[in-house]
Amino acid sequence: MGQALELAQAVRMLEWLLAWSLGVQTLEFLRIHRSGVVERIWHWPDQKDDIPDRPAWLKATLGHLYQPAMHQAHLWLRLSVILHMAWQGSSLGHFVFLFSSAVVVLIRWRGAFNGGSDFMTLVVLTGGLLAHAVGLWSRPELGWQAGLWYISIHAISSYFMSGWVKLKHAQWRSGRALTIFLNGAIHGPLPAGSWFRKPWLARLSAWGFILWECAFPLALGGPAQAQAMCAVAGVFHFLVFWFFGLNRFFWAWVTCFPAVIYCSNWRLYI
Repeated sequence: MGQALELAQAVRMLEWLLAWSLGVQTLEFLRIHRSGVVERIWHWPDQKDDIPDRPAWLKATLGHLYQPAMHQAHLWLRLSVILHMAWQGSSLGHFVFLFSSAVVVLIRWRGAFNGGSDFMTLVVLTGGLLAHAVGLWSRPELGWQAGLWYISIHAISSYFMSGWVKLKHAQWRSGRALTIFLNGAIHGPLPAGSWFRKPWLARLSAWGFILWECAFPLALGGPAQAQAMCAVAGVFHFLVFWFFGLNRFFWAWVTCFPAVIYCSNWRLYI
């Protein structure tokens, strides 16, 4: 039997993992800012045309926030808030600031910088906001239960939908899609003798991913099932990082695991 997570343990683990994930993202933004690539590729005077002219204060405020010096100050402030949350534990103030910061950063990158990791980071931040907001009007424990369930439902449904989409596409069922994706990985096309060029292995691997993702709702069957599903997910996300360089993807999704494992023991909380 897997070991169930107590509420306080799940919350603290989520806070630490969220702090690490956001910290990695923030340090990457600071490095990009320092490299000067922002002004060469994502030039704000060009991007500001994407922002509606009304209300006028919105465009003016964003223009001020995205000035190079102000943007860098915002990122350093964000990093200090992240470190404070990791050290002291979270509060409503932490999550209000970090959620607002995430939205401001995403607008700067025209809505998304790294797709799936941006989505899951917002899910976790929204779950934290929900937890502390509910805690203001009720017991803090009830607030965190609501927040962890919000995160868990999003994570589980995302895995399931990813598997369902793959199941509907013939290229995934045949394994060809897996080979195509790996050919476009950061390490270059697969070698001619790669095992993943063998149709039977590509098909077997693809079906393994499909069945695991479609079965992810079984994680709510209990702590043992949740831990097993999350362990496989961790390996999967590490492989995605290894082949495609998506380190943010790895940490953003790992942050959800404490919520999934805690909620798997739902029979004790109803």
